[in-house]
Amino acid sequence: MAAGQRLVAYERVSTARQGASGLGLEAQRKVIDDFAASRGAEVLARFTEVESGRKADRPELAKALHLAKVTGATLVIAKLDRLSRNAAFLLALRDSGVRFVAVDMPEANDLTVGIMALVAQAEREAISRRTKEALAVTKARGVKLGNPNGAASLRRAAKGGAALRAAVSANAAAFAVDLAPVLADIRAAGHTSLRAIAAELTARGIQTRRGGQWNVGNVRGVLIKAK
Repeated sequence: MAAGQRLVAYERVSTARQGASGLGLEAQRKVIDDFAASRGAEVLARFTEVESGRKADRPELAKALHLAKVTGATLVIAKLDRLSRNAAFLLALRDSGVRFVAVDMPEANDLTVGIMALVAQAEREAISRRTKEALAVTKARGVKLGNPNGAASLRRAAKGGAALRAAVSANAAAFAVDLAPVLADIRAAGHTSLRAIAAELTARGIQTRRGGQWNVGNVRGVLIKAK
């Protein structure tokens, strides 16, 4: 890691009590701070997840990955080994396109994480398969499974394409809001045309929401959503 590297720290504790008391969290932060200091790196922001490692939903991880992507920073975590069995974390890290470093495994790379993710995913699929087999045996014994009104409830909810479009739109709006301070700084520096803003975003190492290059069209779209 080069001197002057920017870092985004991601920390996780498994209970609200640990989050409030700092147990575990304080140690992670010290490890990350010592790592940053030893390399002359700057920690731009910290994101702390307070939840069970078994849960797939990681909103703070999503925020950390997003900030790292738009700023070109590196995601840093204190310990990769304790998360190595969590497929959701590993798959999100592998597919994010964000540079990362684990202090306890600095040699880890995309290949390492990819292998860990495949193993974790295989374990999860094996558990799912065993669960389905157990349910099939239960059903064969005459036990009724599931909610008979489930399909009707989904139809009444009218979910599907509209929900997906709404989610995509919400993500785009959130990205524009996150980028608004950067856009304001660029315009204040005198880069006011769409083409000039696109060039400046590219020069600053900031990618589009989909990880692509900036152009007049997507700059216009972000400016509209950021209003």
